[in-house]
Amino acid sequence: MRPLLDTAGERISFDCRLPWVAELIAEGAGGELRTHGAPAEPSLQVVVEKSVQPFDVAGLRLLTREAYAGEAEVVIENVCSSGFDVRVRCGADGPELAFRWRPPRRERAASLVLRARFRLLARAVLMQYPALWWAGTRGRVPLHVSGCRTAGAGALVVSAGGVGRSTLLLREIAAGGVATGDNIAVGDGTSVWGLVEPVRATGVGGRRTTHGRGEAPLRERLRSLAPDRIVVLERGDSAQAELEPCDPVVAARALAASTYMAGELGRYWRFAATLAAGTGVGPTHPPVADVAAAFVSRLPCYRLRLGTADRVRLADLLKAEAVAA
Repeated sequence: MRPLLDTAGERISFDCRLPWVAELIAEGAGGELRTHGAPAEPSLQVVVEKSVQPFDVAGLRLLTREAYAGEAEVVIENVCSSGFDVRVRCGADGPELAFRWRPPRRERAASLVLRARFRLLARAVLMQYPALWWAGTRGRVPLHVSGCRTAGAGALVVSAGGVGRSTLLLREIAAGGVATGDNIAVGDGTSVWGLVEPVRATGVGGRRTTHGRGEAPLRERLRSLAPDRIVVLERGDSAQAELEPCDPVVAARALAASTYMAGELGRYWRFAATLAAGTGVGPTHPPVADVAAAFVSRLPCYRLRLGTADRVRLADLLKAEAVAA
């Protein structure tokens, strides 16, 4: 049976015929690939072929530079500058994305010299972007958030990169909490579904990755969460952390802005727009701001300013807020 991965509310089946790419996929799945379990059919298929020949684009129209389209079919050369070409075909059983490793000279050199960055990009193109795109057909949009259940609360944790969300979440998980992930999810204004990938944070053991971080599988992953509050993380100047109510307009802006600032999604928008334009499936631009507005319209919003000298736990702050209320 082909390996399966449940991610972003989708189920991907993988048929990988290049061993080194299969290793990349297994690594990016953070230990959550499986070959057994629930009998539900995959919602999309990813095939990595051995061929180094270009996909046949005869009869396809030029869609944009390095992209061609036909009837429910798109071919993109060197997708997201990853070195992989992809052919996407949409059928009754969902889309099939077939990849071929055909890097131009520059991308081949980058894959050898900038190994950590290449691995992240390859995993995004092969695993994450397809799931995010197909989730968009169900009204779910990419969000740079984490869903965290702790101390009886279900928080949608929002922050820009580098603020400290991963460290805060890992502390909660070590104390018995669960999270959808530490980085990216998809949401529809009511619930979020986590995008499966390893945790990347300072002080995490395992494979070294970008910005001096390590990466490791996420323990006790939560596949989805219907949050009951939104917590916007910021860096504070005081020694101790401070939790206070946040204007919903400010929270919505933070949610949308952090999503568009996220480096992990920087190349995604063109990927999704190209597939939507070529196949006629999915939004040409995910309605991130609308979904952010939907979340803040129904949930209480808080701002958490992280202290400079403490090891605060989100659970403790939420308990204190509940008592004060």
